[in-house]
Amino acid sequence: MNKTFKKITALFATTLLAASLTACNDKEAHKANRIEQIQQAGQIRIGVFSDKPPFGYIDNQGKSQGFDVEIAKAIGKDLLGDESKVEYVLVEAANRVEYLQSNKVDIILANFTVTPTRKEVVDFAKPYMQVALGVVSKDGEITDIKQLEGKTLLVNKGTTADAYFSKNYPNIKLLKFEQNTETFEALRDGRGDALAHDNTLLFAWAKDNPQFSVGIKHLGDQDFIAPAVKKGDTELLNWLNAEIEKLGQQGVLKQAYDKTLFPIYGDTVNEKDILITY
Repeated sequence: MNKTFKKITALFATTLLAASLTACNDKEAHKANRIEQIQQAGQIRIGVFSDKPPFGYIDNQGKSQGFDVEIAKAIGKDLLGDESKVEYVLVEAANRVEYLQSNKVDIILANFTVTPTRKEVVDFAKPYMQVALGVVSKDGEITDIKQLEGKTLLVNKGTTADAYFSKNYPNIKLLKFEQNTETFEALRDGRGDALAHDNTLLFAWAKDNPQFSVGIKHLGDQDFIAPAVKKGDTELLNWLNAEIEKLGQQGVLKQAYDKTLFPIYGDTVNEKDILITY
């Protein structure tokens, strides 16, 4: 009885070990074949904004356009041989991490600012833009953070502006919205005294809304915007790092800037203050 039991136990342990090794090998094979899987599927899903012109927005024909979209097209062409093989998944600031973690997208290109907190939950590739926070208000009357005391500041949930003011200025009242369109509409309607966001976006928005001006042009640290992939998606991350560097060196990023951002900024913004070209 004891010998039989020992044989059964040994056989069971061997089976478990074999199953465990197979699972590990399958997992490693999955990671190793990530690029091949995307190529075999013939499509890459890239998260972009629908309401943040000139970076990501929907045009009158219902198509995604903007600076981030131009980069996505280049990625699709280089990875799959055809820019039309990109599936644009519309995201909001607050759900970008969740969309990566739940495999709803392969890459996030939705103006994603690199922060220590975000680096804990996603993997960022090399950056293609640099950015800081800014504050826009009616006639640019808010020129100092102290002026926001006792006033209402509009921000988008899950953005660096939300995190920055929540952490550093808890006494300033924040009114938060999910979508950019809601936030800027609230400023136009007078539901807030000022709006904090990426200065690159604010410069463009203020040009189209001349009754408003960016009174605080640079706030906090100089940050970087980069593509992001799911944590541990190493092969795709390595490919993306090489791709962003190549797009900068070959002038593709500058072409995207000239097509989508320069018509908005003109000479009011220095390209070198925004674009990273390697």
